[in-house]
Amino acid sequence: MVEQQQPRNAAEQAWEGKRRRHGIAAFVVGLLGALAFFAFFPGLPHIIDGGAVLVSLAVGVLARWGWQVWFVRTAGKKAGPD
Repeated sequence: MVEQQQPRNAAEQAWEGKRRRHGIAAFVVGLLGALAFFAFFPGLPHIIDGGAVLVSLAVGVLARWGWQVWFVRTAGKKAGPD
């Protein structure tokens, strides 16, 4: 028999949407920050090549992961122990 998921309440859906939006924003900030570093840092060739794009994507992923870990951890502290 297939279990049906319980419908989530509005507060939980709002929290999940906020977490997703903030994660996307953190990814974009990390990506653009790394691309700006490669484009404008003195001493580097001011060319965005494939390696710079891959590293920037990795930085974006790490920024998103770090933000979500921090976001969930602080939300857990605010909620307190159950």
